[in-house]
Amino acid sequence: MKLKTSITLEKEVVAAVERSARDGESRSETIERLLRLSLAAEARAKRDRRDRELINAHAEELNAEAADVLAYQVEG
Repeated sequence: MKLKTSITLEKEVVAAVERSARDGESRSETIERLLRLSLAAEARAKRDRRDRELINAHAEELNAEAADVLAYQVEG
């Protein structure tokens, strides 16, 4: 369901939105597409930060496990 809203933007932002519009795309459609892309990128960045925190929290254990695995490899 679409909701109608009103926002106030700087002229430069509106100009950038209009430059980003695809053929036949309305300003509203362009803003929605760009906002969705931005929100998805933000969500990805948040997941990446969480993943890095988890890896860093277990880095010592993971490095020890990797070293153990490498010790079993035979030189060829």
